[in-house]
Amino acid sequence: MKSAPHFTWDDLQFFLAVARTGQLSTAARQLRSSHATVSRRIDRLEFALKVKLFERNPRGYVLTGMGQRFIETAERMEQETERLRADLTVGSAAQRGVVRISAPEGISNFFFTSMLPEFTTRYPNISLELVTIQQIMSLSRKEADIVVVLDPPKAGPYFTEKLTDYHLQVYGSRDYLASHPPVESRNDLPDHAFVGYIEDMIFAPGLDYLGDIHPRIKPQFQSSSIFAQLTATKNGLGLCVLPYFIACRHPDLQMVLPDDVDLKRHYWITCHRDLRQSPRVRTVIDFLMEAVHRNAPAFLGHGSA
Repeated sequence: MKSAPHFTWDDLQFFLAVARTGQLSTAARQLRSSHATVSRRIDRLEFALKVKLFERNPRGYVLTGMGQRFIETAERMEQETERLRADLTVGSAAQRGVVRISAPEGISNFFFTSMLPEFTTRYPNISLELVTIQQIMSLSRKEADIVVVLDPPKAGPYFTEKLTDYHLQVYGSRDYLASHPPVESRNDLPDHAFVGYIEDMIFAPGLDYLGDIHPRIKPQFQSSSIFAQLTATKNGLGLCVLPYFIACRHPDLQMVLPDDVDLKRHYWITCHRDLRQSPRVRTVIDFLMEAVHRNAPAFLGHGSA
């Protein structure tokens, strides 16, 4: 008599990827596999368990009631597997694999990338993937291993710690300021052109700061990209609120009302709780914390130097 096939831990990884994304194609990309392989693994798992875990529909894969119950067991096994890997892996072998980081464009392009040569020298066996479009990343679906955010998650199975405070001021190019009326108080600011974020595309409340400076400021040029805002400001299009750690690299920019306008925001570093003890993830988190703290004056503003 032929026995039913047994399922393996690999099958559970495929199950969790589909459960979290709801799409075979997305799960396949995460697992670096193919659409057909993911489908075959799900079919094999359901056949081995003799239960239906997903309802298939045009929008994707939706967990059945049994699938919802099974995901709790599979996630516990995933957590135990990560702990076992952490216990068994020591020394340089622990520092191996791919780590995907999702972080805002500002700290990604103007800080993290400058730290890459040091990181790759110290940890040559860890490959980094850096995603700067945070709106498309889901921490709950594990689309990123580590997420840097301005507003930490309020609930969920996450480990979160503050990466750093950072300060922002109003800046203008020296040419712009020389050719426009002087700014002597906050009440002068609405009379100037401003560069800022597109209001309905602001993905974090911490980026909605023009109203904190003056309620009548209306940006003349708006972009979802801080790099585009910086370039427009350097080209004399108007004034702009920029983090000090970005603006301080550009001597052609001048701070406006340095004693009056000083905004403080925060970066938080977050990962799924069951990834916290993963050696490669812990290595990257520790490196980022160390690098940021080592460069604290750049984040804390002109008054900290």
